Amino acid sequence: MRGGLYSTEKKDLDKALDLKRILPYGDAMNDGKVQISFTLPVEDGEKASIAAKQLAMKMGLEDPSIVYHILLDKGFTFFIVYGSLIHTIDYTKIEVESVDVESMPMEEINDFIKQNLKRKVVVLGATTGTDAHTVGIDAIMNMKGYAGHFGLERYEMIEAYNLGSQVSNEEFVKKTIELKADVLLVSQTVTQKNIHVKNLTNLVELLEAEGIRDKVILICGGPRISNELAKELGYDAGFGPDTYAELVATFAIKELVKRNKI
Repeated sequence: MRGGLYSTEKKDLDKALDLKRILPYGDAMNDGKVQISFTLPVEDGEKASIAAKQLAMKMGLEDPSIVYHILLDKGFTFFIVYGSLIHTIDYTKIEVESVDVESMPMEEINDFIKQNLKRKVVVLGATTGTDAHTVGIDAIMNMKGYAGHFGLERYEMIEAYNLGSQVSNEEFVKKTIELKADVLLVSQTVTQKNIHVKNLTNLVELLEAEGIRDKVILICGGPRISNELAKELGYDAGFGPDTYAELVATFAIKELVKRNKI
């Protein structure tokens, strides 16, 4: 009886889910309920609230309601708006260009390097440009790693160099040549005015100018980095949040082996 009830509920749910017309879920299926927040460069008041509602409607919110507003500073008002989104997306047409590799554990990575490369792999990592954030690169490089996943410094067959943050692209390229690095890991967190895109592009240009771009596996990562963006900028792969050292290492060593066989 339970199985029959579950099957009926499952069919009703599948029927309700139209993957060609996806809407946000709030209180009920397909009600499109969303909450957004923004700041307008105007004084708080009735006129400001009307402006916020009109702007929300232009965003595609039906019957928007100002649930909270406060003056942040002279001439600046913060709003929280609640409403029903009228726009939909076709979920069936979405394609994700993720890194297509099955992560190996640390022990298998070490064995893979021994068997296929027969030497240690030199990995150079840094947060480049003016970016001072080190959490991302430390999670991948440092021996203690992150969330129970050891960093590359702990790997027997990987010689890891973590240069830290605010490393200029020129210095990074210089170290690449000096250490004869096989793999370059670049972390980028600051994205205001697309500074990460400019910095990542500049690094590729410098590597190409030195004639070593094709001699290294070039990988970038960060909260706003995707594999698709990375490849557009000339990188071999890009990794976003919640990426662990073993996935990055697996991709890098397999790419190295692939290139050595060509």
